[in-house]
Amino acid sequence: MKITKIDYAATGAFSQAITDYLCRSEKLQPFYNRFPAPEVFEVQLKEKHFSQEQRQTLQQVLLEQYKTVTEVNPKVQQNIELLLQPNTYTVTTGHQLNIFTGPLYFVYKIITAINTCRVLQEKYPDYNFVPVYWMATEDHDFAEINHFNLFGKRYEWQTEQAGAVGRFSTAGLEQLLDELPEKFPVFEEAYRNSKTLADATRAITHALFGDYGLVSIDGDHPVLKQALTPVIEKELTENLSHKLVSETSAQLEQAGYKPQVYPREINLFYLKEGLRERIVQEGEQFNVLNTDISFTREEVLQRAKEHPEEFSPNVILRPLYEELVLPNLAYVGGGAEVLYWFQLKKLFETYEVTFPVLMLRNSALYIGRSNASRMHKLGLEPEVLFKDYVELKKHMSLVLHEEEISLEAQREQVAAAFAQVEQLAQEIDPTLTKSVGAEAQKATNTLQMLEKKISKARDNKHEQTFKQLENLKEKLFPGGSLQERYDNLLSYRTNNPDFIAELAAAFDPFDLKFTILEEE
Repeated sequence: MKITKIDYAATGAFSQAITDYLCRSEKLQPFYNRFPAPEVFEVQLKEKHFSQEQRQTLQQVLLEQYKTVTEVNPKVQQNIELLLQPNTYTVTTGHQLNIFTGPLYFVYKIITAINTCRVLQEKYPDYNFVPVYWMATEDHDFAEINHFNLFGKRYEWQTEQAGAVGRFSTAGLEQLLDELPEKFPVFEEAYRNSKTLADATRAITHALFGDYGLVSIDGDHPVLKQALTPVIEKELTENLSHKLVSETSAQLEQAGYKPQVYPREINLFYLKEGLRERIVQEGEQFNVLNTDISFTREEVLQRAKEHPEEFSPNVILRPLYEELVLPNLAYVGGGAEVLYWFQLKKLFETYEVTFPVLMLRNSALYIGRSNASRMHKLGLEPEVLFKDYVELKKHMSLVLHEEEISLEAQREQVAAAFAQVEQLAQEIDPTLTKSVGAEAQKATNTLQMLEKKISKARDNKHEQTFKQLENLKEKLFPGGSLQERYDNLLSYRTNNPDFIAELAAAFDPFDLKFTILEEE
């Protein structure tokens, strides 16, 4: 496996805000706590406070949730036990419960969290570091998780269920399994034998990453939600997060960056079986949208106190919830996630919760053996493949020792000649200047037409080469997007059973570079 690292900026696929963050731009420094580097964790470890009572609660919940796993991997079991120790901390990533793991970046997130723990374990041997996957079980956007792409074909789960997706029955997924081109044991076992999508997703991540000690946690739990009760109360009575996040977002805009998320006055959903709807205050009443459910101020506060599990944080409050129930040091996210965490710093400070180190997940371009062969036959290096197709075609022309077709010099000569003719006409009969101008335009148009014809003739000469180039570009950048945002894990692991292990060996969470992996 050949590994090449390039700057994120060189890919053209990441926002200016992210490339500025990676360059430690001073404009962004007020919006995060510490820049991701192994040495900053010495202070982060001292700053993060997590009581023994909190550890006992966390372990109790994890032991309960892992009862759905048939045989818990010893490394996972050990990490759950270690969480009871005061010198054990976590590195967390979170993601929706995409069926069949969804796009590749889900896998990249988890591997980044795993590798961050590995690096920290080497640097701080007196501590323990546990990689955690926070399952977004309370998310209700089914359309975002109900499909995946495999070998260029879209597969979609159809169900009429509603509410938090983690509570969905797996009924109907067996039909999708039967549609696949072959059997995939990890997913067959999970979807046919699990009652809920949350249980199935835990089974899948355990099967894929159990050997790395990954612990998956479901925040949709009554015991965990008790930690959120004070936040729920302030949210309902003071609209606190709306005020704080709005202030930070305005400062971020002043620094030249667009906010990723926009807070509501109440950043909570009401959560019941088959239901997750926003809570809004209308006068003295707290209503649940699209339902007949309504509370007075006293009733809703009493409900929050007695049943916090019925309140679900949205994107604004979920990060705070994660940090309240985990001894967490760092959060691993994609570009958009890292940016919306920037909007939350003041919220964390107000609640006196340590702001985690924000780790940009590793990103990669994986070039299989057949595509690598095509690439080399075309005389290309992987770095140039990030150009758009038009630029790539120009580059290919240079590789083929063909200069770009341009008749610009000839147009300038013709224009100069007609300018002389026009001057002569002006001196003899000014009425002729319009005719000269018209003929000059005709000549210019003729040259443009000839330029296109000659370019097309040259392209036809290398039609097969350009077609190969176009096919290679589409294979590696489906739909013009990064591979990791479209392709599914099975598209690669099917042909390469060591795919995950090779990613784990190649990714360095602290080098802050885009990774190109090329099969040799």
